[in-house]
Parts: sequence; structure tokens; C-alpha cells
Amino acid sequence: MSLDDLDAWLRARAGADPPPLAASLSWLDGFVSAVVAGPVSMDPRQWICPLLGIDPDAFNHGGTPEFAALRAVIVRHNEISDTLPTRPDLYQPIFAHTQGGKVDPAPWAAGFKAAMDMNPKAWARLKRTSPDALHLLPILASAPGDHGLAHLTPLIGDDPVGRAMLATLWRDIPFCVDAIRKFWMPFRFKTRAAKATRRRRR
Repeated sequence: MSLDDLDAWLRARAGADPPPLAASLSWLDGFVSAVVAGPVSMDPRQWICPLLGIDPDAFNHGGTPEFAALRAVIVRHNEISDTLPTRPDLYQPIFAHTQGGKVDPAPWAAGFKAAMDMNPKAWARLKRTSPDALHLLPILASAPGDHGLAHLTPLIGDDPVGRAMLATLWRDIPFCVDAIRKFWMPFRFKTRAAKATRRRRR
């Protein structure tokens, strides 16, 4: 299944029971990017099943639309995982576009934020670590809702330069995703090492 086909499949399943968390490809891509760059490694079934609104048993049955969709997600996950450590300059989020052709980062940022919300305790370390927490700013500022950023607008006021900067923060998202991944790498390594030690002791 191509990414375009995955986008169409997600939109067609909007009324399914259960519906997929991802309403569009851009939303899904933000979520997957957070999984790759985030604080902990997750079992694919933990996040792919709610992301696509499918049963875990779908992993056991090839040749179905559900299997094709989850395979497309895994391919995109692996693509991001391979690109960020080796050629972060080539990493490109899949942003949506308005009818006028302008970039709309909101769905992507909403997907990233949703992945953060699945494990808020783990993400809390980044939020309280300065200056690394600033890497979340372009993402949270692009997501629908406030997320504690309402203070930015009064500070900027009517300054056209400041408002222009706020409106284009999304351009820094690729750099910020890579920076977030680098922030979490030591913690992910320690977690994997601890799990390996526990397995050896059993």
C-alpha cells in the first residue's frame, strides 16, 4: 500500500468501529515521528493498532487491507528511523496543504502531540529540561489548541516580524524532531540495557 493509498484508507475508515486515531496521513506521520524520536521503544501492536483502528490479530493475516495498512506504517516508521541517524537533513515530515496550496502543519503536529499524550510521564523529562524543551515549541505552536503557549501572542502583540516568525515556526520542525531524538537516545539506550539485564537474570 502506497502512502497515498494509506491516506485514502484512513479517511474511508473515519466512521469505523473503532475509528483510527489517525484521521489522515499527515496526522499519522506526526504520530509515527514521535514514536521514532520519543523516550521509549514501544511494541508495534501497542501503537499501530489504535493508530489504524485495527485488531492486533491483523498482524497475523497477510493479504488483507488492514495488513497492507500496518505494513505501510512500519515501512514509514523504518524510513524515519533510518534517515534521522544517518541523514537528518533528508528527513521531511509529511505536512498537509490547504486548498490554496499552503503548508498546513496542524494535522502533523496534532499527531505528534497525540503520541506524546500516550506516555506523558516519559515525555515530562524533556518538557522540564531547558533549553532542550524549546525543541517542542514549533510542534506545540503548530498543533490545534493552546498547549500552554497562549502567552506568546501577547508578547508578540502586533509586531509583524514576531507574528511572521510565529507563523513560520513549523519550518524548524524537521530539525526539532532530530534534536528530540538525540535528547532521548541516552535514555532509550539505558532502558534497553536495563531490559536486557533483567532478561539475562531470569
